[in-house]
Amino acid sequence: MKQSKGWDIVSKILNNLKENFLFAGNYILSISVTILISTLLIYFIIGANLKLFFVLALFYFITSIIILNIVGSKRKREIENVKNIINAIRKNSFETPEEIKLGKYLLELEGEIKAMFLRTKNDIANLKKLEQVRTEFLGNVSHELRTPIFAIQGYLETLLDGALKDEKVNKTFLQKANQHTINLNNLLNDLIDISMIESGQMKMSFRYFNVNDFFETLNLEMKPHAQQKGLELNFQKVKPNLQLFGDKEKIKQVMVNLIMNAIKYTEKGSVEIGVTDESKRALIFVRDSGIGISERDLDRIFERFYRVDKDRSRSVGGTGLGLAIVKHILEAHGSKIEVKSTPGVGSEFSFSLKK
Repeated sequence: MKQSKGWDIVSKILNNLKENFLFAGNYILSISVTILISTLLIYFIIGANLKLFFVLALFYFITSIIILNIVGSKRKREIENVKNIINAIRKNSFETPEEIKLGKYLLELEGEIKAMFLRTKNDIANLKKLEQVRTEFLGNVSHELRTPIFAIQGYLETLLDGALKDEKVNKTFLQKANQHTINLNNLLNDLIDISMIESGQMKMSFRYFNVNDFFETLNLEMKPHAQQKGLELNFQKVKPNLQLFGDKEKIKQVMVNLIMNAIKYTEKGSVEIGVTDESKRALIFVRDSGIGISERDLDRIFERFYRVDKDRSRSVGGTGLGLAIVKHILEAHGSKIEVKSTPGVGSEFSFSLKK
């Protein structure tokens, strides 16, 4: 029994030595060579005494084993510490990078692990944020799709229940159902656009285009929408040869969104389109005399499905995605949408393009 315990202790010591030598593997050759050279030097300095040589060799051999064991043991503890810290990072056991400590001899590695910890923490935070945005987006899409579908369903059921034969309401119901199908189509188109933009699949065709020609055509197309509300739509002409660099079709999509919003939220007065010629760029603006936007809503109007007045937005056919699409398109042009607004006075949306 005692002999068995003795062998267990010896076996444990040998295993421990073996592990320490493995961890000190990088130093075995350099330490062995140093000790061998030292032994030979002392042997030749003192004299060619074979007995002395073997004594020195034995002494240095034992010394090398002790040194390698100490070095290996230290490296083993350091590596175990690194492994424990990495496992703790995986389990989110640390709140701040300052909690990570490796010792004064591993400061560089400590710095790398702290940087890894911060990156991991940021990645986790971003993933949680993306998941929240995804959940909100799906909820908003479901709600926005359900509204026109339920409205269309309601009108059709009413018509089938007998209103189809009532000439006083049948045409009105069909017109309202048709308007909701138009709103639904607009929503689906906007969803496709923003999906392509955010996935990087939106193809851009950058080239120079004449500003006056572009805005005169746009003004003619948008004027009927303004006239339906008794509004004036004015375009201030600029110098004839002014050309701007961008994707003409995508800039048209931006302008249509901004002009339609200005018309929708303006009850009287005018909507003005203008271009201010600057040194290397030109500032394009859409200004209205509408209801304006409160200061607390200004930072959020470019979020997907964010509406200042939800009921009013739906009544005028807004999808809640227009300004988000505008923002993404202009960012792809290296520009940024700016907005100034005063409630009850009006709003001005502007952005710049390269000349």
